[in-house]
Amino acid sequence: MVLFNVSRIETTPFDGQKPGTSGLRKKVKVFVQPHYLENFVQASFNALTEEKVRGATLVVSGDGRYYSEQAIQIITKMAAANGVRRIWIGQNGLLSTPAVSAVIRERVGVDGSKATGAFILTASHNPGGPNEDFGIKYNMENGGPAPEGITNKIYEYTTTIKEYFITPDLPNVDITSVGVTNFTGPEGPFDVEVFDSASDYIKLMKSIFDFESIRKLLTSPKFTFCYDALHGVAGAYAKRIFVDELGAQESSLLNCIPKEDFGGGHPDPNLTYAKELVARMGLGKSESQNDPPEFGAAADGDADRNMILGKRFFVTPSDSVAIIAANAVEAIPYFSAGLKGVARSMPTSAALDVVAKHLNLKFFEVPTGWKFFGNLMDAGMCSVCGEESFGTGSDHIREKDGIWAVLAWLSILAYKNKDKLEDKLVTVEDIVRQHWATYGRHYYTRYDYENVDAGAAKELMAYLVKLQSSLSEANQIIKGVRSDVSNVVNADEFEYNDPVDGSISSHQGIRYLFEDGSRLIFRLSGTGSEGATIRLYIEQYEKDPSKIGRLSHEALAPLVEVALKLSKMEEFTGRSAPTVIT
Repeated sequence: MVLFNVSRIETTPFDGQKPGTSGLRKKVKVFVQPHYLENFVQASFNALTEEKVRGATLVVSGDGRYYSEQAIQIITKMAAANGVRRIWIGQNGLLSTPAVSAVIRERVGVDGSKATGAFILTASHNPGGPNEDFGIKYNMENGGPAPEGITNKIYEYTTTIKEYFITPDLPNVDITSVGVTNFTGPEGPFDVEVFDSASDYIKLMKSIFDFESIRKLLTSPKFTFCYDALHGVAGAYAKRIFVDELGAQESSLLNCIPKEDFGGGHPDPNLTYAKELVARMGLGKSESQNDPPEFGAAADGDADRNMILGKRFFVTPSDSVAIIAANAVEAIPYFSAGLKGVARSMPTSAALDVVAKHLNLKFFEVPTGWKFFGNLMDAGMCSVCGEESFGTGSDHIREKDGIWAVLAWLSILAYKNKDKLEDKLVTVEDIVRQHWATYGRHYYTRYDYENVDAGAAKELMAYLVKLQSSLSEANQIIKGVRSDVSNVVNADEFEYNDPVDGSISSHQGIRYLFEDGSRLIFRLSGTGSEGATIRLYIEQYEKDPSKIGRLSHEALAPLVEVALKLSKMEEFTGRSAPTVIT
């Protein structure tokens, strides 16, 4: 065994940001400053109860972005100095965010040990590299993000920290090879185990889905498939799951070698950044010369987000979670006994609401943030959930899960085609259009106005709140803009009373709810000196079967016009167009 000693290093507080459930994100150049990462890690240890640190087992891994390897070594040495008993590291430092949650919840060490938490090294869907982003967050013993009570304590400690503890003579651990390294310190044994990144996660997926039925689909000559990891950590799982376990061709995989800079790309699974997949699926600006695959999907950097595509067809995240919920009991063995309930984030379209009502399921509308879903799941109240920002998940873990969402869709396709693989396939587009015919279609878009003057953004939001006090005035404005848009019947500032812990989350977004089920939602993000982002969500509900096949921008045009005039967007912000349309 290797002996080591603990050092106490004097430090000073850093000018950090208050970490949310998504953790602390900064440019790499910020994290590499002396003591910066160390301050955050020590603040995290200080914020946890002693039994969660001393003698504990912690996971330390992430999406493999630039600076991850150095960060793993630093955190390991600090963990030893703070009395942690053992560290688990995914091989090469790679673990997807959902896999970390699965490891905390499912993995049992050879000595019977279980993890009580994890440091996840990721900046999610943001770019990586020496001049790009790095991030760190702490997950709890349930596998979910630290709650606000813990993140608030972490932040408070970062503002007052004067010292941290580290074991400078502890050798760096070889994270490329599976195995256990044993050390001895002043307080006794300390072990570091490097384990296979994929095996625990694959075992969990095989307990949820019928892999044999998916294999029949993926090996059928009629079915073609494409998966793009955008050079993120999903690549560490893609070949093992889709090729080795499910029989897909290796040529079906795009950008599945994890890279610390994501190949110079932006690892965000949407129609803008997943350019190669979008082109292959026949959705690019130029006509695809080849016949596109039947099914395509992409993941973000840490593999918790997903994008689902059919041949020349895009599935919105709001529709995706609704369709998974509508088909889960029949198509996915894990849900065969029924769904406990479903939930969506408030800005996500109401497509899931309609499914819940139709199937008589418990339904919850929560603020943005996965911890709210986690509370419901821990209480046994929710099985399937999702958000409009390409996140979908279930109660198998306490994070959104990109690969799970892809397997859910493949399960639905396998179920719909179980007796038809010799005939004409039921396609992704067929499934979506049949869903619309049954439940109606929620046309949906998001307008982001980035870097707006913070004062002007606050004035716009205050104006919208004030306007809610007189719906007759709001409806008069609406009819003056478009007489074909229905009346607002309710308007509020969304407030959530958590049915599990009783906490109240206020000022979560301004809602205008229309008589026909349509919605306008306005949310503010960031109000610092460099400006704010106004997010406008526009949703038009259509029940008429003859009108569910229109192009989205055409169906939404009247409501978009109303939203911009009702909010006086250009008057307040000076912007004649959004920065980004999703």
